[in-house]
Amino acid sequence: MRMKMFLFLILPLFVTVSVRSQSTVDLLIKDTAGPQISRYIYGQFAEHLGRCVYEGLWKDNKFRMEVVNALKKIKIPVLRWPGGCFADQYHWRDGVGPREQRKKTVNTQWGMVMDNNSFGTHEFLELCSMLGCEPYIAANVGTGTPEEMESWLEYLNYPGESTLTDLRKKNGRQEPWNVTIWGVGNENWGCGGWMTPEYYAMLYRRYSRFCRRFNGQPMKLIACGAENDDYNWTEGVMKNILLRATWGIGVHYYIIPGDPNGIHGSATQFDEDGYFKAMTACLKMEELINKHLAIMDKYDTLKKVALVMDEWGIATDVEPGTRPEFHYQQNSLRDGLIAATALNIFNNHADRIKMANLAQVVNVVQALILTEGDKMLLTPTYHIFDMYKVHQDAHLLALKFNSPDYVYGQQKLPAVNASASRDSLGAVHISLVNIDANKPVTIRTSLHGLPSKSIQGQILTSEKVNDINTFDHPDKVHLADFTGAYKEGGNLVITLPARSVVMVELK
Repeated sequence: MRMKMFLFLILPLFVTVSVRSQSTVDLLIKDTAGPQISRYIYGQFAEHLGRCVYEGLWKDNKFRMEVVNALKKIKIPVLRWPGGCFADQYHWRDGVGPREQRKKTVNTQWGMVMDNNSFGTHEFLELCSMLGCEPYIAANVGTGTPEEMESWLEYLNYPGESTLTDLRKKNGRQEPWNVTIWGVGNENWGCGGWMTPEYYAMLYRRYSRFCRRFNGQPMKLIACGAENDDYNWTEGVMKNILLRATWGIGVHYYIIPGDPNGIHGSATQFDEDGYFKAMTACLKMEELINKHLAIMDKYDTLKKVALVMDEWGIATDVEPGTRPEFHYQQNSLRDGLIAATALNIFNNHADRIKMANLAQVVNVVQALILTEGDKMLLTPTYHIFDMYKVHQDAHLLALKFNSPDYVYGQQKLPAVNASASRDSLGAVHISLVNIDANKPVTIRTSLHGLPSKSIQGQILTSEKVNDINTFDHPDKVHLADFTGAYKEGGNLVITLPARSVVMVELK
């Protein structure tokens, strides 16, 4: 694991909003031509880890179509594969050709289990085609070579005649796939090779030289980024890589709700103290992003290199009775609030964050979907991505406000976070999160200059922050129509219940 511009976006507009809880707080929406929110921010991650690929996406040598259809509904824009740590032990030739003849390998990263390689390059790209998303392939730097990556690129992308394209055609694919998004290694500071940033940067330069543009399209090469607050890694890599050969640099951040010394805490059995710690760790993402961006700006003064949050999510203890190496965990309302908060942060940094990939899509860490045998359920996190898909490729509307506090004991956090956008048809979407476990918040917004013929909304909430969906009760936490937004004179009034995520649509 580990453009076209529209006239109405050019005209300046300032809308004052009041947030009324213990005090009244003014919020400013500046409706000018903000950056486009890249749809890649809503990306996902599928690794050969536990039951993500096998049993989750691929079972009995076929796709789980109920899972595929659920993922299509939320318009996944990009899918990262085959890892993660697994990427730096993966050799692509093991996963092509007749399935019964493919090499059986040992997954030494995740549980020493056998991988029959029945899910390989062709299967992954067929999945991406079914989902209508772009593939993001993480190449092997830890145990691989530049020749191996270059050959994979030729196999996938070269339209002409060669031994490798003949092999591709023999394996059932006539036309090239034209895969342009590539990660050069993964977590090479850790599971990908215990490298120093300087050493990795030199390897990156070498690998990037041999990433041929077989399809004539610009390559989106992503350099291995830092873990959490390892600013030294970002410094060393940005200082030494070739920036003109780099589309983005990654950051991996896992929210640990328990003891930072290694006790993650239960996914379901937590009290308000555990909830508050998790939300504190989630909101720290803002600080991490700003500090990594400051280092990037020092070396990339034109700000051409994107920040890519290509692994993020909450990591808890695994479910009792399951293998620790498989990272199977439940998913609560708390995790939905975390997902919404993180996506608001990413949206508000749309000028520099051009991709993010939730870890992971099925049955691993903060999964969208859980499966058990032939059964499937959608998690609260899935419902957030369903709710937030309206932001994909819309233009960011800048927000400015002072949130009321969520107070727990002697500690406090901002209770409300938000992002807003205007889509290509002129509709405005405002996503609002109230992380306060106990108190509602009321927002009053002037409708001057905003569309208001139609006001609709959705909400995700539940009685308790640790409520979950189970295979016996799969709809306990679900999206519902939101009736707490209404006109009052020339204003829009929105009442956010405690522990809720709300999306309001103005047309």
